[in-house]
Amino acid sequence: MKIIINNSSFQPIYEQIVIQIKDMIMKGELCENALLPSVRALAKEIKVSALTVKKAYDALEAQGFIVTVHGKGSFVTSANQELMLEEQRKEVERLLEQAVRKAKSCGMNRQELSDLYQLVLEDLTEC
Repeated sequence: MKIIINNSSFQPIYEQIVIQIKDMIMKGELCENALLPSVRALAKEIKVSALTVKKAYDALEAQGFIVTVHGKGSFVTSANQELMLEEQRKEVERLLEQAVRKAKSCGMNRQELSDLYQLVLEDLTEC
Protein backbone atom coordinates (compact mmCIF):
# COMPACT_ATOMS: atom_id res chain seq x y z
CA MET A 1 0.00 0.00 0.00
CA LYS A 2 1.42 3.35 -1.05
CA ILE A 3 1.12 5.72 1.90
CA ILE A 4 3.38 8.74 2.10
CA ILE A 5 3.96 10.37 5.46
CA ASN A 6 5.03 14.00 5.64
CA ASN A 7 6.89 14.35 8.94
CA SER A 8 7.12 18.12 8.58
CA SER A 9 3.33 18.50 8.26
CA PHE A 10 1.31 19.92 11.13
CA GLN A 11 -1.29 17.25 10.41
CA PRO A 12 -1.01 14.25 12.75
CA ILE A 13 0.42 11.13 11.14
CA TYR A 14 -2.67 9.04 11.85
CA GLU A 15 -4.81 11.65 10.02
CA GLN A 16 -2.47 11.49 7.04
CA ILE A 17 -3.00 7.73 6.96
CA VAL A 18 -6.79 8.09 7.28
CA ILE A 19 -6.98 10.65 4.48
CA GLN A 20 -4.86 8.59 2.10
CA ILE A 21 -6.75 5.34 2.71
CA LYS A 22 -10.11 7.12 2.35
CA ASP A 23 -8.86 8.64 -0.89
CA MET A 24 -7.86 5.18 -2.20
CA ILE A 25 -11.32 3.85 -1.31
CA MET A 26 -13.09 6.82 -2.94
CA LYS A 27 -11.04 6.45 -6.13
CA GLY A 28 -11.73 2.72 -6.28
CA GLU A 29 -8.09 1.78 -5.76
CA LEU A 30 -9.19 -0.20 -2.70
CA CYS A 31 -12.27 -2.21 -3.56
CA GLU A 32 -15.01 -3.56 -1.36
CA ASN A 33 -13.79 -6.40 0.88
CA ALA A 34 -10.12 -5.62 0.10
CA LEU A 35 -7.87 -6.72 2.95
CA LEU A 36 -5.77 -3.91 4.37
CA PRO A 37 -2.25 -4.62 5.60
CA SER A 38 -2.07 -5.63 9.24
CA VAL A 39 -1.39 -2.83 11.71
CA ARG A 40 2.14 -4.09 12.29
CA ALA A 41 2.88 -4.60 8.60
CA LEU A 42 1.74 -1.11 7.62
CA ALA A 43 3.57 0.43 10.58
CA LYS A 44 6.77 -1.29 9.51
CA GLU A 45 6.27 -0.33 5.86
CA ILE A 46 5.76 3.40 6.54
CA LYS A 47 8.08 3.46 9.55
CA VAL A 48 5.64 4.66 12.20
CA SER A 49 4.37 3.27 15.48
CA ALA A 50 1.85 0.44 15.35
CA LEU A 51 -0.27 2.52 17.76
CA THR A 52 -0.44 5.28 15.15
CA VAL A 53 -1.69 2.87 12.48
CA LYS A 54 -4.14 1.36 14.98
CA LYS A 55 -5.52 4.84 15.70
CA ALA A 56 -5.95 5.45 11.96
CA TYR A 57 -7.71 2.09 11.44
CA ASP A 58 -9.98 2.83 14.43
CA ALA A 59 -10.90 6.21 12.92
CA LEU A 60 -11.60 4.63 9.52
CA GLU A 61 -13.79 2.03 11.20
CA ALA A 62 -15.67 4.68 13.19
CA GLN A 63 -16.31 6.56 9.93
CA GLY A 64 -17.64 3.41 8.26
CA PHE A 65 -14.89 2.93 5.69
CA ILE A 66 -13.44 -0.31 7.06
CA VAL A 67 -14.43 -3.14 9.34
CA THR A 68 -12.02 -5.12 11.51
CA VAL A 69 -12.65 -8.79 12.11
CA HIS A 70 -10.69 -10.08 15.10
CA GLY A 71 -8.11 -12.62 13.95
CA LYS A 72 -8.75 -11.96 10.25
CA GLY A 73 -7.82 -8.32 9.66
CA SER A 74 -9.31 -5.07 8.44
CA PHE A 75 -11.41 -4.94 5.29
CA VAL A 76 -12.89 -2.19 3.14
CA THR A 77 -16.64 -2.07 3.78
CA SER A 78 -19.22 -2.18 1.02
CA ALA A 79 -19.49 1.11 -0.81
CA ASN A 80 -22.01 3.24 1.01
CA GLN A 81 -23.12 5.82 -1.55
CA GLU A 82 -24.36 8.30 1.08
CA LEU A 83 -21.06 8.09 2.94
CA MET A 84 -19.10 8.60 -0.28
CA LEU A 85 -21.25 11.58 -1.30
CA GLU A 86 -20.84 13.15 2.13
CA GLU A 87 -17.06 12.80 1.92
CA GLN A 88 -17.09 14.40 -1.53
CA ARG A 89 -19.23 17.27 -0.22
CA LYS A 90 -16.78 17.83 2.63
CA GLU A 91 -13.93 18.00 0.12
CA VAL A 92 -15.81 20.58 -1.99
CA GLU A 93 -16.52 22.63 1.13
CA ARG A 94 -12.86 22.50 2.15
CA LEU A 95 -11.74 23.64 -1.31
CA LEU A 96 -14.28 26.46 -1.37
CA GLU A 97 -13.06 27.62 2.04
CA GLN A 98 -9.50 27.66 0.71
CA ALA A 99 -10.60 29.70 -2.31
CA VAL A 100 -12.41 32.23 -0.12
CA ARG A 101 -9.38 32.59 2.17
CA LYS A 102 -7.12 33.10 -0.87
CA ALA A 103 -9.52 35.70 -2.32
CA LYS A 104 -9.58 37.60 0.99
CA SER A 105 -5.79 37.56 1.17
CA CYS A 106 -5.70 39.05 -2.34
CA GLY A 107 -8.00 41.86 -1.25
CA MET A 108 -11.13 40.67 -3.08
CA ASN A 109 -14.44 41.72 -1.57
CA ARG A 110 -17.64 39.65 -1.35
CA GLN A 111 -19.09 41.01 -4.57
CA GLU A 112 -15.90 40.38 -6.58
CA LEU A 113 -15.72 36.84 -5.23
CA SER A 114 -19.40 36.24 -5.97
CA ASP A 115 -19.00 37.60 -9.52
CA LEU A 116 -15.97 35.39 -10.10
CA TYR A 117 -17.82 32.35 -8.75
CA GLN A 118 -20.74 33.03 -11.13
CA LEU A 119 -18.36 33.35 -14.09
CA VAL A 120 -16.63 30.08 -13.28
CA LEU A 121 -19.95 28.35 -12.70
CA GLU A 122 -21.30 29.60 -16.06
CA ASP A 123 -18.15 28.47 -17.88
CA LEU A 124 -18.36 25.00 -16.38
CA THR A 125 -22.08 24.50 -16.94
CA GLU A 126 -22.06 25.57 -20.59
CA CYS A 127 -20.38 22.35 -21.70
